[in-house]
Amino acid sequence: MDQSIFERVYGNSVLKGEDYEEFCTMHTKVDVARGALLLKAGKIASEFYLIESGLFRSYLYDYDGNEVTTEFYGSNDILIESFSLFHRIASKENFQAVSDGTVWKIKYSDFQQFLHKLEGLREWGRIWSTNQLFLLKQRSINSLTLAAAERYLGLIKDRPEVIRHSPLKYIASYLGITDTSLSRIRKEIITS
Repeated sequence: MDQSIFERVYGNSVLKGEDYEEFCTMHTKVDVARGALLLKAGKIASEFYLIESGLFRSYLYDYDGNEVTTEFYGSNDILIESFSLFHRIASKENFQAVSDGTVWKIKYSDFQQFLHKLEGLREWGRIWSTNQLFLLKQRSINSLTLAAAERYLGLIKDRPEVIRHSPLKYIASYLGITDTSLSRIRKEIITS
C-alpha cells in the first residue's frame, strides 16, 4: 500500500514510519462516482475520508430551500463533518462528489482507537483543528469585507481545481451570489 497520501495528510514529525504503516491499514480505498453522496443530511457521520483524487463539496439548504455549497474538498484534503462525527449528532450538511474520485475511508471507532494510541496523531489533530478554525474565520471575514469579484479571484488563485471541475451554480452559491452575478463577474474579468 502506498503511504504517500497518509504522510501528506497526516504529516507530523512525531509520527513514525511504523505508525503510518499501522494507521493506514485502518483506511479503506473507495472509488466514488460523480454525484454520489458520502453523507446525507440527517444522518450521523460514522467515518471520514482522505481525498486522493477528485473534487467534493458539502452543501445544505437555506431557510428558503435554496441549495448552498458550504465548502469544496480536493486532493489531499480531509472530507469530514466534524460536528456530526465527534459529537455524534445528525449532520445538517450533505457531502457529495462533484467529479469521479478516489478516497480513503476510516471509521470513527478506528480513528478513536489510534487517536488514543498515537501521541503524534493527537498533535496532528490539534494542529489540523486549529488550522480549520483559522480558515473558517478567514472565509467569514472575506465574505463580509471583500466584493464578490474579489472572492471569485481569490478562489481562482487559491483553489483552481474548483474553477476547473465545479459547475458554476455550485461556485456561485459558495461565494454567496447568484448564477447571473457570477456570469457577469466572469465576463468582466475576461474583458478586463
